[in-house]
Amino acid sequence: MKVFRSHWVVISLLFFLSKVTEIQADNVKPQTVTCTNRKSKCFLKKVSCPAQCPRVKPTDSKAKACFLDCNSRKCEAVCRHRKPNCNGLGAACFDPRFIGGDGIVFYFHGKSNEQFALISDPNLQINARFIGHRPAGRTRDYTWIQALGVMFDSHTFTLEATRATKWDEGVDHLQFTYDGKPLIVPEGHLSEWKSIQEDLKVERTSSKNSVTVTLQDVAEISVNVVPITEQDNKIHNYQIPSDDCFAHLEVQFRFFGLSPEVEGVLGRTYRLDFENPAKPGVAMPVVGGEDKYRTSALLSSDCSHCVFPPAGVEARQNTLVMDYGTLDCNRGTSGRNGIVCRK
Repeated sequence: MKVFRSHWVVISLLFFLSKVTEIQADNVKPQTVTCTNRKSKCFLKKVSCPAQCPRVKPTDSKAKACFLDCNSRKCEAVCRHRKPNCNGLGAACFDPRFIGGDGIVFYFHGKSNEQFALISDPNLQINARFIGHRPAGRTRDYTWIQALGVMFDSHTFTLEATRATKWDEGVDHLQFTYDGKPLIVPEGHLSEWKSIQEDLKVERTSSKNSVTVTLQDVAEISVNVVPITEQDNKIHNYQIPSDDCFAHLEVQFRFFGLSPEVEGVLGRTYRLDFENPAKPGVAMPVVGGEDKYRTSALLSSDCSHCVFPPAGVEARQNTLVMDYGTLDCNRGTSGRNGIVCRK
């Protein structure tokens, strides 16, 4: 009887503590968010975060954060995870699968150990380096994004997944450079680094292997490093060798100012005049363009269709720009800023 009562006391105490935690969470005062983009209808309008996600940067890396979509007609804050959403607008994940600015899913295979321009605009160039593997009997490589090279103003930034024989979640597989020099972002959730001009910020969204890169008033890039798992290998028959788990990037882009002339594997899908050749209803609609967007280096804008000037950018006030956020085609926002959601 005494043992039974002891267990009952413990259970009751745990239940009480859980309720106290819930009450404390409910009593967290929601933060307010606003848009600093002057072209947004939400510019400087203060919006309260939802009770389900009261903080912009929750201390729990798995919790959803408060986010204000500056393209929202309602200017309402919503809850979302801070890591890449591979099924969201601007995503580049898997081998690799893109979701364009028009909401259409397409694949771009590229080639192993080569670089391709994802975004090329007068103010911004983002290239991706592909790694890959070609099993015997195949005519092309399986490819994944291993690194990103970013050029803006007169600065350069790179982010890459380091090679790993076996995946270890306890090891950070991210490396960075800024203006050609190694950049150290201390490990730890919410640890961050800012450039002197504060036009570039790198923030960890988990203790290791996840970051958000923010180019002020230009773009936000959410990044995860992931391996090819044994299950992935079996399902897709990649035939991955035993000495390399092909650590690669999952990426999601948000853009705040792209010109009507934007180019690139992903960038062209944000043009108002772009007709996506991806065939609807096809399981893996592949879109080409390797010859148009191949660059000679990770930090080069020498592809045949690149529009980023090699010596830097033109004055921003002379560039007509368009705003794009994470348009949700399931929320009836089709047609915003000329974007039409298509399925």
